[in-house]
Amino acid sequence: MIHLSSTPARSVLQHSLPLFMALLSATGCSLAPHYERPAVATPPAFKELPADPQWKTAAPTESQARGEWWTVFGDAQLNQLEAEAAAANQDLQAGMARLLQARAQVQNARAEYFPQLGVGTGVTRQRPSPASLGLAPDAHTEVSTLWRAQGTVAYEPDLFGRISSNVDAATATREQSEALFLSLKLTIQADVAQNYFSLRELDAMSSVYADTLRLREETTRLIQHRFNEGDISELELTQAQTELAQARNESLGVARQRAVAEHSLAILLGKTPAEFNLPPSPLQPINLQIPVGLPSTLLERRPDIAAAERSMAAANARIGAARAAYFPRLNLTGGFGFESADLSDLFKWSSRTFVAGPLGSTALSLPLFDGGARRAGVDLAKGAYAEQVSNYRQTALQAFREVEDDLAQLRLLHSQIQTQSDALASAQRSAALSKQQYREGSVGYLNVMDADRSVLLQQRSNIQLEAERARTTVDLIRALGGSWKTE
Repeated sequence: MIHLSSTPARSVLQHSLPLFMALLSATGCSLAPHYERPAVATPPAFKELPADPQWKTAAPTESQARGEWWTVFGDAQLNQLEAEAAAANQDLQAGMARLLQARAQVQNARAEYFPQLGVGTGVTRQRPSPASLGLAPDAHTEVSTLWRAQGTVAYEPDLFGRISSNVDAATATREQSEALFLSLKLTIQADVAQNYFSLRELDAMSSVYADTLRLREETTRLIQHRFNEGDISELELTQAQTELAQARNESLGVARQRAVAEHSLAILLGKTPAEFNLPPSPLQPINLQIPVGLPSTLLERRPDIAAAERSMAAANARIGAARAAYFPRLNLTGGFGFESADLSDLFKWSSRTFVAGPLGSTALSLPLFDGGARRAGVDLAKGAYAEQVSNYRQTALQAFREVEDDLAQLRLLHSQIQTQSDALASAQRSAALSKQQYREGSVGYLNVMDADRSVLLQQRSNIQLEAERARTTVDLIRALGGSWKTE
């Protein structure tokens, strides 16, 4: 305890105490505007939602854990690939590192709530000037050595909520990073699934071309035999050989595309292309009914929307920190320890010393003129908040559009696939009739080639539409925010 032995000192304290008490009463008072999530124009229902009783209403929330949504496809290979991507994808690892940085920033901001303690030691050697001691100009002064070992303490009360506003901003930024990590995770999961179905599409193409090559090789051998017997002209033989070579060329093109797609999938799994090999397996038709829910639930379950909302909250808190610059800052500092002219006496009880009060500066500071810097800081914070509000609303609009796009595509793809199946059946029937008529000699080989080309074209279109439906189903799940729960 410090005992005041003089009346002036006691008077100073008595006059200063009310001021300090008034300042301390402002501790924790936030100057940030009251935060409310801005309204977003939300339709009552999705425009493209099919009027189908199989489509169920979902009631998800952002706080619910995202499940392994890809298991709805019932594909064990896809399940394994998703697990490998979750464990080794490098973009996901980088996202986790960013999240850890955001969490550390919160702790760094919270550290300002507490006193800062330190210790230090040092030695000074000095000779005071005669004038500083009140001596004659030519007086002799002695050189002295002073050893010090002391602890320091510094503390800034949270006047006008500057520190708490910074903590609120860091906390909201951390929550934004958590939502962005979930969004990144969902994107990678969807990319793995879509790349997987693209590979299976190419496997189905390869299977079709394998059958086509086998049939054309048999046809070419038959025509070669008939040519050798003199039954047909060389023209029909060269036409058959051309069709066979073209089919081989297209088959090699599919193989080339598959190799590139397999390499892309390997990178998503955190592997080099040389480490990854996926055995061929043709795509199987996928026709899932995904519970979409209401547009209003999209604002709660999409992690990118949650990230945009948290970014607004952080920007709002920074307005409070910028406003706090208009008000005084109080820095309480002090030092305690030992000092001695002789090192051997440094830690003796008689060498103890302390100082309470500002060290090298004022305790209470308030800028009076800064050329408009504080005003600019508040305007900057308000502008950043307005920008984040627009970004949030745009993110929500984009989410609504993505869901509507995928719903429309799935609805129309369903009709396309049905029509395409009819076209494939007709082409196969036409090919069978043309081959029969060719054997009977009523049509030339050119008719057979045209019919075979049509069958191959329809088969390719059928596979492409099935693959597009699988990829669009994945994209709809991603657009809905991942997993869901049915009522």
